[in-house]
Amino acid sequence: MTRAVLVMLSVAGLAAAQSERVFLLPDRPGIVGKVSITLEEAVADVLANNRDLAISRIDRGIAGLNVTAARGVYDPRFGADSYRERTVIPIGSIIGGGPNGAISQTTATAVPQFSGLLPFGGNYVLSLSSARLSSDNEFNTLNPQYPSAMTLTWTQPLFRNLLYDDARHHIEVAKKNQALSDAQFRQRVTEVVTQAVDAYWDLVFAARNLDVQLEAVDLARRQVESNERMVKQGLLAPIDVTEAETQLDNFEQNAYSAQENLTRAENGLKTLMLGDRLAPIWSQAIVPETPLNLAAPSVEVAEAVSDAVAHRPELEQIKISRAINEADERYYREQTKPQVDLIATYVGNGLAGRVLPPQPNALTAGEDTIVARINQLSQIDGLPPVPPITFGSGTVPPLLVGSYGQSLAGISGWDFPTTHAGVRVSLPLRNRTAEANLGASVAQGRRIDSQRAQLEQLIEADVRNTIQSIKSAKARLGAASASRRSAEAQHESELRKFQAGTSTVFLVLQRQTAMINARDLEIRAQADLSKAIADYERATAKTLESHAIDIQGKPAPKPN
Repeated sequence: MTRAVLVMLSVAGLAAAQSERVFLLPDRPGIVGKVSITLEEAVADVLANNRDLAISRIDRGIAGLNVTAARGVYDPRFGADSYRERTVIPIGSIIGGGPNGAISQTTATAVPQFSGLLPFGGNYVLSLSSARLSSDNEFNTLNPQYPSAMTLTWTQPLFRNLLYDDARHHIEVAKKNQALSDAQFRQRVTEVVTQAVDAYWDLVFAARNLDVQLEAVDLARRQVESNERMVKQGLLAPIDVTEAETQLDNFEQNAYSAQENLTRAENGLKTLMLGDRLAPIWSQAIVPETPLNLAAPSVEVAEAVSDAVAHRPELEQIKISRAINEADERYYREQTKPQVDLIATYVGNGLAGRVLPPQPNALTAGEDTIVARINQLSQIDGLPPVPPITFGSGTVPPLLVGSYGQSLAGISGWDFPTTHAGVRVSLPLRNRTAEANLGASVAQGRRIDSQRAQLEQLIEADVRNTIQSIKSAKARLGAASASRRSAEAQHESELRKFQAGTSTVFLVLQRQTAMINARDLEIRAQADLSKAIADYERATAKTLESHAIDIQGKPAPKPN
């Protein structure tokens, strides 16, 4: 029997065995709608909701607060002492002033005080001592008394800590740490943005790949239908339909895998974009609107490396670490010097009180009878009388008479000043601690310099690798586009040959598979080029500029 007869005999059985075949992708779990998102919108959402960036922002805030805390060392400190004291002192002398062999004294004292550090290494203490003193001493002319004193003490380093001290060192290190936190934040923002861009391009590729696979399914389905018609017409054998159906089965499997890859890529981007699992967009399919970035930059290697070395946040962090090390070295070098301090003190005293009425003087009371007898004899001889013997003038200066306010007036009037000035010298005999700290700091500086040289080499390699990736991806894209065009042309040619009876189903399906693979490789090359451009922007520290992002990690407002 001839081939045509065999075909005609099998047509009836084939028609009965086959049923209409419908291809449908399964529903994606939990997806009930869709939302269109551009690349910049995705980046903005990532920056707004990324947990690592939120932690980095908190770290930057803490670094700023640490600077404020370090500067707070110059804030003046206020303190006060307040107490009441009663003292009974035994007296073993006739001139002690105690009427019964003891003196009772009650004192109420308050001493407010201000102290603090000065920006050039010195420190000051200003205190005001105020008291109310009551006593039963027989020789007191003022009772109660209000003694007061204002004391100002200033200590100024003349050698060690004059140019650089612990307070200034802490402020300098805190400021450098704040700059270091900023550089670390910029690096983290760059990494997160690059990660978001790659995830977006992966989603674009996954979506386009699914389209290609669905086109392949449709193409294979039409081939099956065409072969079935030709079998009915006696032009093909039933096995040719089976071959086409096998091709269709393979393409359907590819479509299912492409859908799964799309879901994975979409969920990867959502994980970066969304702040929590309850966000409504989890239930929506993301439709990327921004086309793949195929505008490859044209730069010289030397220029790109120079930009990277000048702006990469990793190198900036190394530079800041070196600056912190230099501050440590300066401080420890200062600590190896001898300690020479100028100390100056001024005390302004004040005193006032209530004047007691005249009382018999215990020291002169026994002389009154003698003075009276002498005056009687002097009167007989016509001589002038002898004045009474007294202890002191018996009068109190007006500036000591009054209450607490009068005592303070004595301080403000500079009536009873005391001044003191001197130099205190401390010469360490070995000072091993400071010398060891200085040596460790110098060694740490050499270590940082070596790390910087190593990092510069890594950056050089990174930039060169990304430039090569762009060139290779661009070349692959050109080759993939040419391959896709050739594969499409070969498929069309093979179809024409098949329809003319000069080709076979096997060759048609082979050309069909090659065309689908070529299309897939082209969009893969496009996505790789877009990702290579994003990686180049990261390597040359241009990611933030490319996406108009400020240091806060937020998109900058675009001009109208």
